Amino acid sequence: MNITISNSSGKPIYEQITSQIKNYIITGELKPGDALPSMRLLAKELRISVITTKRSYNDLEQEGFIETITGKGSFVANRDVSIIREGSLRMAEEYLTKAVEIARENAISLEELTEVLKVLYE
Repeated sequence: MNITISNSSGKPIYEQITSQIKNYIITGELKPGDALPSMRLLAKELRISVITTKRSYNDLEQEGFIETITGKGSFVANRDVSIIREGSLRMAEEYLTKAVEIARENAISLEELTEVLKVLYE
């Protein structure tokens, strides 16, 4: 698992960690039962505070992506990834619906909106 932190990103570090771990789980690179690095080890590797990694792990646990077993560590939860992906897709559709409404109200063409989406996606 390779996590990259960007100080120039507008996202807080804990959110960057959370989203990258979610992506590893959704894409299948991390499978149910796989162990995650300890919070201390991850903090050391990324040269960040343990509090930051703890927040990321807490968020992942609250969202059902990981399970933490006291004294053993954190592991990828045994959840159906397709359900997680479906929820993410639904959320993306809600945001895109709002973007389409704004574009229509302001005479932004589909081509312009598509170009913006492509740029943002990359």
